[in-house]
Amino acid sequence: MRSMGDEIGRMKAPGRRAFVPWLFAITGDTINVLTGGMPLPWLAALGELCFVALYIAAVFTAMDERLRRGRVPLVALGGLAMVTFALNLGYLDHWQMCFPLLSIATGIVLRDRGRVMAAALGTLGFTSGALWFVRPDDDSTGSIVAIAWGTALGGLVAAAVLNLFAAVTTLRDTREQLAHAAVERERLRFSRDLHDLLGHTMSVIVVKAEAVRRLGPKNLEAALGQAADIEAVGRQALTEIREAVTGYREGSLTTELDNARSLLDASGIAAEIRQSGPPLPPQTGALLGWVVREGVTNVVRHSGASRCEIEVRGAPDRVHLEIGDNGRGVGSSSAGAGNGLRGLTERLAAAGGSLTSGPDGRRGFRLVAELPVDDEEGERAA
Repeated sequence: MRSMGDEIGRMKAPGRRAFVPWLFAITGDTINVLTGGMPLPWLAALGELCFVALYIAAVFTAMDERLRRGRVPLVALGGLAMVTFALNLGYLDHWQMCFPLLSIATGIVLRDRGRVMAAALGTLGFTSGALWFVRPDDDSTGSIVAIAWGTALGGLVAAAVLNLFAAVTTLRDTREQLAHAAVERERLRFSRDLHDLLGHTMSVIVVKAEAVRRLGPKNLEAALGQAADIEAVGRQALTEIREAVTGYREGSLTTELDNARSLLDASGIAAEIRQSGPPLPPQTGALLGWVVREGVTNVVRHSGASRCEIEVRGAPDRVHLEIGDNGRGVGSSSAGAGNGLRGLTERLAAAGGSLTSGPDGRRGFRLVAELPVDDEEGERAA
């Protein structure tokens, strides 16, 4: 079943011309002007023309987004009010229907000013009813209540209808923006995950393929072992890519540390890995696993190091990860630094953590990540 908002959203909001037919409310007085049924018909005709012109000006400018918050609608509304009172006071037994039309124009012009609009409509309703006491032909209570109630209600209905359609339009636009933002977030997540996955995997495959080429002429068994690793890495990469596509890919710090040791050993880089502290929650371990994957990939690709140290120090409320090498002080190429490290920084920042990186003194490069540990999640992991 569709909600009321959906039904209204399918309807077209009233345009400025939708309020013009309400001018037929003064048709009776117009006939009296044309037939000479009131004194000084030429003056009444002039007043009516001014009323119609000011009514249209107030409504049209108030429904124009470029003019609605300017002075023109207010000036037109003020002129319309003066003409309405002039006609009613000058012709006590005519032009009473000008008050409901003035109320509609007031609701349209002042629809964004709730208190001012309510005060204005209340005043109009009271005034239009009070003028019936001085009418020479009709002072019935029913007529007084009817004209006063109709005057106040006309503006309230016009304002409520316009504000309702404006709210529905705003909600629809907001929903479209949220949907677009969700698509963008998913696209960024996928591209980031794909970059991290393929960057690491391709580095492992390249390193192990080089090992196969080196070991093949000398040690066939060792070369076959490296080839088997390439096959295993390829199969694992296929699984991870499928998980990344569906959005369910979660890494493991322990797994990534093992993969890092294997990659560093195959690259001829001495690896020293130390881990201490209580067990980490799955989400925290997954984030740190991404840091290990990206950091070790950059060491193999760009550092030219002969040694790499990875240290994980956990505490009950915070965990600290460092990756350092003794290479050229380069963590990634100028092209790759943007994607990998920027993506990691965004991930950790979203979890309340931080990521810093840079040359480590005269020689080497250091990557430092810190993450808070959620107490409830940590208790479940323990």
